[in-house]
Amino acid sequence: MTLPKEARNAFTPAEIEFLAESDTIYIVPSQRMEALQLINGTFGPFRPPMKQKVPLWLALTMKRKHRCRIQPPDWMDVDSLKQKIEEETTYMEFSKMPFHFMETSQLLLDCASDDIPHAEEVRTLLKDLREARQAKARKGLEALDPYYLQMDNLGLMEINEIRPIFTKAFNELRRITPDQSLTDSQPSGYSGPMD
Repeated sequence: MTLPKEARNAFTPAEIEFLAESDTIYIVPSQRMEALQLINGTFGPFRPPMKQKVPLWLALTMKRKHRCRIQPPDWMDVDSLKQKIEEETTYMEFSKMPFHFMETSQLLLDCASDDIPHAEEVRTLLKDLREARQAKARKGLEALDPYYLQMDNLGLMEINEIRPIFTKAFNELRRITPDQSLTDSQPSGYSGPMD
C-alpha cells in the first residue's frame, strides 16, 4: 500500500491497534481449558470463575468464540471517565491514561460491549474525553517553538495524529528561526572561523 508522503512517518491505525493487542487484560473463562503455550508465553490453565490475565488479542479471540467474559479495565468505568474529562477541562496537563487507551477501548467496545457496564455511556464519555484531549493538543501546538515542546501523557494514537503536523511545523520553525545558541556563544564582532 502506497501512503502519501506526509503519512509515511506515522503508523496506520491498524498498526497501532495491533500494538495495543499485546497489552494484558483480565478475563473470566466460561469453560475449563488447559494452558495455552504460545510464543509470547503460557496462559492458563483456565478454570471458571477464576480470573486470568491474558493479552488483549487472546481475550478478544476467546470472547468471539464465547469462551470468556472480558473484565474491562478500571479506567473504562463511567465514574472514572467522568473524572478524567473533568481533569482534562480543568488542568493544563493531560490526565494520565494508558498509552493505548483509545485503541483498547475501541477494540473492547466493538467486540465485548456486552461485558462493559453502561457501554453506550462509556462510548459517549470516551468521545468527550477524546475531544477534550484533541483541543488541548491543538492548544499545545500553538505554543510550538523551534526548540522544545512537551506534552506528557499522550497516547500512541494521539501522538500519531499530531506527528505529521508537528514535524512539518517544527521543521519550518527551525528553518526560519536563526540558531540563537550559535550567535549567543560567539564574541561580539565574530565573523566566522579564521582562514
